[in-house]
Amino acid sequence: MVIKIGAIAFAVYAAQNNLVSVASVYLIITYTGSVAHELWNMNGIMRNYNRIIGNANDMVEILQTPTTLIDKSDSKLEVTNGEISMDKITFTHDEGQGDTLFHDFSLDIKPGEKIGLVGASGSGKTTLTKLLLRFADIDSGKITIDGQDISEVTQASLRAKIAYVPQEPLLFHRSVRENIAYGRPDATDAEIEEAAKKAGAYDFIVGLKDGFDTMVGERGTKLSGGQRQRVAIARAILKDAPILVLDEATSALDSESEALIQKSLKTLMENRTSIVIAHRLSTIAKLDRIIVLKNGKIVEDGSHDELINKKRGVYAKLWARQSGGFIEE
Repeated sequence: MVIKIGAIAFAVYAAQNNLVSVASVYLIITYTGSVAHELWNMNGIMRNYNRIIGNANDMVEILQTPTTLIDKSDSKLEVTNGEISMDKITFTHDEGQGDTLFHDFSLDIKPGEKIGLVGASGSGKTTLTKLLLRFADIDSGKITIDGQDISEVTQASLRAKIAYVPQEPLLFHRSVRENIAYGRPDATDAEIEEAAKKAGAYDFIVGLKDGFDTMVGERGTKLSGGQRQRVAIARAILKDAPILVLDEATSALDSESEALIQKSLKTLMENRTSIVIAHRLSTIAKLDRIIVLKNGKIVEDGSHDELINKKRGVYAKLWARQSGGFIEE
């Protein structure tokens, strides 16, 4: 703006003193405006450049941070039945410097069994699934899948055998098709569409402007919460892993969306060893077995009917205190 005002003042002065013609004045003002506009754009580019460089430095720092989770061998996990065993595991937060959450904790899950994990926040539900996925290593004890110690197989092969659906699914700024195929990149279009049908997502996807080629936006912002969850479920169905982990997969949804997703989840859990974390107890009432955790310990273990009949039991109290399907914290 200062440059433009200065140029106009100079042009007026030059014209009044017959130093330049009127046409020259017009050219001076026009070109000065163009130059000023480009300089303003350059200022914006430099601001973005500095921000990008700062973000890049942060990413480099993260990438250069040495990982504590190292594969001990090139052995790959082979899952035939999906039996999970946690044998006297001990785990302390912050690599042994924090509080001990699990101490001599044991849990056996039969092949194809569907269990629910219940408990107040901080009881260890999500941590237990993260240990199964080996996002952290246990201090002692052993976690095995079909008799294979997960610390003795590659992390890639372990996670390839486990489908994970979190409360907030991670969607990329790519098409719906690509987001579903993330579960299995070599899948055909027909397989992707079949997975979408099983997840109850096909109808809403074909109703989008570009169908399966619709870009979902950063983190899936162009889709509703229920739509994002169904895309995540379709991804898990397509992956076809023998073990399934659902971490609060429906807790953020309204009742109508949850009803639609429950049908998809039932399809997803068929013939798979499944672990379901839920505050909304209606989500897990029909599972084979429910584990109630408190401060890293199993305080109750049984079916919904068995636990609900324990009038003074933790699960029965949680069920009785529910309002709208949520546990009162």
